[in-house]
Amino acid sequence: MKKAYLFLLSLIVFTSIKATPNTDTTSTPFNLTTPTGNIMGTLLMPGASSKVPVVLIIAGSGPTDRNGNNPMMKNESLHMLAQGLAAKGIASVRFDKRGIAASASAGKKEADLRFDDYIQDAIAWIELLKKDSRFSKVIVAGHSEGSLIGMVAANGRADGFVSIAGAGKAADRILKDQLATQPAMVKDPSYRIIDSLVQGKTVTDVSPMLFSLFRPSVQPYMISWFQYDPIKEITKLNIPVLIVQGTHDLQITTADADALAVAKPNAKKVVIQKMNHVLKIVEGGQAENIASYSNPSLPVSEALVAEVVSFVLGI
Repeated sequence: MKKAYLFLLSLIVFTSIKATPNTDTTSTPFNLTTPTGNIMGTLLMPGASSKVPVVLIIAGSGPTDRNGNNPMMKNESLHMLAQGLAAKGIASVRFDKRGIAASASAGKKEADLRFDDYIQDAIAWIELLKKDSRFSKVIVAGHSEGSLIGMVAANGRADGFVSIAGAGKAADRILKDQLATQPAMVKDPSYRIIDSLVQGKTVTDVSPMLFSLFRPSVQPYMISWFQYDPIKEITKLNIPVLIVQGTHDLQITTADADALAVAKPNAKKVVIQKMNHVLKIVEGGQAENIASYSNPSLPVSEALVAEVVSFVLGI
């Protein structure tokens, strides 16, 4: 699917803390072989003589790579999160999703891509990590759209799950919310198409004005995406769950975290003051917030790293 489309629907999440990695930390390529090509990743290992926990970090939607960057914005948020974990003795694997960055060769034609492909990739990563004798337990941490992918993949497989800026409603409802302020000539036909896709029915008559969003080749992906409701999926998890949300997130709100927490009452919910969608702490208004998306020198939230570390080590 076109990167531009996915980027428009992205639900990014990031923070502010620049962790100083352990001097013994090692970063090595760590890849997943799939029938359609290799998915390229990075293993960040802390210096340790015994088994360590490992966190599988799943990036958000659009052309977001393993480090939390995309062609338009570089913030290094997921890289910084991995460094923060390594500094506390926790390994991590982060990867470029199929079709993105170094995993471009594993991509499918837009008409053939399904949301389930990302879920199956995450499942394969979990199984690969579970077989690795260096790791004592496997925790999945999904950011933004990666939260939904991760919670489905983690069910019955991982030892714990972390939702970072994860949506608290299904994608069709999110898309409708995004279109709610549009003129009726845009909103009304868009809603009709979305309703049809929720029912599993593609739409052939798409106006040129809406073609970039609802072109026929992307509709099968949307159908597969819309069938997953994070509220339903999180209730299926019988493992420890941590829900993290920032108050300065422009894309996901604390109401989303509240909804997830209500659905999973035994989960731990943490709201981090002034953390935005790219996990950075912002003191000012929207301009400063948006600027942080392209500021790789601004660290991720120390509170975020501390909460994830505490959660992982407590399992």
